[in-house]
Amino acid sequence: MKAVAIPAAGAPRGWLVDLVLLGALWGASFLFMRIGAAEFGALPAAAVRVAIAAVFLLPLLLVRGHGPTLAKHWKATMLVGVVSSGIPFALFCFALLTITSGLAAVVNATVPMFGALVAWAWFKDRPNGSRLLGLVIGFTGVAMLASRSAGGAGLHANADGNAALWAVLACLGACVSYGISASATRRYLGGIPPLATATGSQIGATLFLALPALWLWPAQMPSLQAWLALIALGVASTGIAYILFFRLIENAGPARALTVTFLVPVFAVFYGVVFLGEHVTQWMLICAAVIVCGVALSTGLVNLGRRRSTG
Repeated sequence: MKAVAIPAAGAPRGWLVDLVLLGALWGASFLFMRIGAAEFGALPAAAVRVAIAAVFLLPLLLVRGHGPTLAKHWKATMLVGVVSSGIPFALFCFALLTITSGLAAVVNATVPMFGALVAWAWFKDRPNGSRLLGLVIGFTGVAMLASRSAGGAGLHANADGNAALWAVLACLGACVSYGISASATRRYLGGIPPLATATGSQIGATLFLALPALWLWPAQMPSLQAWLALIALGVASTGIAYILFFRLIENAGPARALTVTFLVPVFAVFYGVVFLGEHVTQWMLICAAVIVCGVALSTGLVNLGRRRSTG
């Protein structure tokens, strides 16, 4: 797949800067979603996010000359956008009405595991023993996190345990959706410039969420803070983040780009503590460590397989 032609960073390891910046932007998305969804509601907040991202990306697409490509593949890109953006963004906004941004980001770290499961089912990419162990460890971490969340850990004030379980399930549903979209992109959008895929997906997600968002639009106009949060979410954490991700794949390769998964929860927890006064419990940190270990094994970043013989 041809990457977006954006000048690479000058230093030999300049991709590290892109990696950290991408983790910071995607980590901030949970902060912005929580602020925006609190006043807009889940579906309107998700719809505004993708609409702003589409408006931001479309001129870039046209400047790059990828308009004809998008016109040719508009059905596939827009349908993938429903699964890659529309559904998961709405589910995360719903979850963040109940649980903290840090907790949602920790669950989001399971995306590569669901991606591996979907690829196994769709493309028969059977994981080896080390990766299977990682899946078991990762989902054990999620179960540990969900069980304690039902007892009140990682919840907003006045939220109960049942709401927490629904919120965690919504996050897991979003992760499944991301996993499906990765395989769908591989199956139907191979060879299409990533900027065309990104733009078409945001347009498709906007159309998918438009009517539900209008139906559920808040009666009272949201505050300037909520609007600014969604503008930052659409431009920085969606539009610019897409471009950074494509450049990261081009300069560092897919395997290194995947390691951003480990940075997103770190930044999300940091933002939640500093800007929202969220509390991080020891149990959340333990569960996060278990999930990260599972992700590292299930994605092949760490392999417990055969060792090289010496001598």
